[in-house]
This record gives sequence, structure tokens and C-alpha cells, in this order.
Amino acid sequence: MCRLAGVSRAGFYRRWEERAPDESAMALRDAVQRVALQHRSYGCRRIAAELGQQGWAVSPSRVLAITRSDNLLAVRKRRFVVTTDSDHDLLVYPNLAANLICSGVNQLWVADLTYIRLAVEFVYLAVVLDAFSRRVVGWALGRTLQAKLPLEALNRAVAARQPAPGLVHHSDRGSQYASAAYVARLEECQMVVSMSRPGKPWENARCESFIKTLKQEEIDARSYRSLETLERNLEEFIEEFYNRRRLHSALGYQSPEEFERQQEPTQPRVKTQPAGLSFPRHEEIYSDAY
Repeated sequence: MCRLAGVSRAGFYRRWEERAPDESAMALRDAVQRVALQHRSYGCRRIAAELGQQGWAVSPSRVLAITRSDNLLAVRKRRFVVTTDSDHDLLVYPNLAANLICSGVNQLWVADLTYIRLAVEFVYLAVVLDAFSRRVVGWALGRTLQAKLPLEALNRAVAARQPAPGLVHHSDRGSQYASAAYVARLEECQMVVSMSRPGKPWENARCESFIKTLKQEEIDARSYRSLETLERNLEEFIEEFYNRRRLHSALGYQSPEEFERQQEPTQPRVKTQPAGLSFPRHEEIYSDAY
């Protein structure tokens, strides 16, 4: 288009930024986010080169500033996106959810954070899911990535479900979930803390799957300009559609609410029923001992 119009590309972007600085900055940020998520091992120079092939005039230093602010820095020899700050000195916990076999609700909760783009800003969503039924039991939306956001989601989940002691709470090793305030709240509720290993996002696959569904079916289908509008739509999607009506193949094409309701007659004391453990290759290793 610039060639056809007889103008330089740099001049076009300079004029565009003068007229709409917020929109242009958000458009560039969105382009950086897309490339970083598509090519998870790309650093700032490769992202800048990729954007240059798409027609963007952006330097590696600006790409670095954007990826730093959005926690999208690439990690060498690991094909994943760092979306949380796990480079901290806080106490972390082993992954106890890997071999856990849930037989009822309130045995294993999984938690995660994600970002959502509005017209001129990014906001963040914290969610807590019941791993057995895939039901969202707590969520919170805000403009900060501080520990108070996932803590609010956790408090909502506790208030709604009133879980018995011994529930396993699984998350990544981000500073929000490893913070003193968050861990203290888990201990107050007598929950067992579990965390994914570094660089293993698939170990929290249930939360990742929900976030993918949320973005594909709700976030990417609409354009949001304010946090208040987004919060109203999220409440409708999560509470009215996802939990109550959306069919899940993993649940036999039932909604989370319907799946939980069907378990109640056969599990009258589901809150206190313990989960089981599964050890890979158990039969192969110990077959000679039996």
C-alpha cells in the first residue's frame, strides 16, 4: 500500500502514531504477543525480524521492553512461553497432581493466570478449576499481576465450595502462587500445595485447556473497551454458559454442573472422599514381586 501511495513505510507509521498513539501502541503490542506465542523460543531479535517481514518498523530493544512487561521472555532450549515470574527465591513445592486420580469433586483444584487485551490496555484473569468436573469454582479479573488477584479467585472458590481439609491445590511456580500470602491462605484452609515443574506448562493442562476455550469462544469473538464490560461478559460466559451448558468431551459430553450432579447419588460424602494415586509402570516394575 505504501508503494502504491508513493509514501515511505516509516512516514506512514509516524503519521499513524501521531493520530492514534494508544491504538498504534496496542496494535504493536498485540503483534509482538502473537509472534511470541506462535514461536515460543524466539528472542527479541527474531521477533523483531518476524515483525519486519510483516511490515512493522520496530527495533529489538522495543520488542524486548514489550516482552519484559508482558512476561513473554523466551527461555533457551525450552519450547514454552514464560507467562509467570518463576525466577524468585520463594519456597516451591513438588508436583503432587501428576499421579493423582480424582474420584470426586473438591479433591484437586488447578489454578492459573492469563492476560486479556482490551482496547488500550491489558488486564489479567485468575481462575481456579475443579479438576474432576472441569468446573470454574473461582475467578477474578484485575489490572495487576500481584498475588492479590489469584488470592481473590481462591477466596471465591473457598466461599463457594467449602472444601474439606486435604484438598490438593495445583498451580505453576509463579511468584503469585508461591507468595507468603497465598501459601498462608492455602495452609489456613488445610490444603496441600502442589506446583508444576519449571518449563512444564502441560502439567497444568486442565487450566490451559479452559483458557484456550475461553479465548477461542468468548475473548476472540468480541471487542472489549472497558474492564467493566469484560467482567460482565466473563461472568455470563463462565457462570451461565461454561459451567452450566457447555458440553465437554472429557465428561461424556456433559456440562460441568450436570456432571457433578450425576456424581452426587453415588458419592454422598464427596467432600471427604480421598483421591487415589497412580504410579507409571507400577505393574511392569513390581510384577515379579507379586
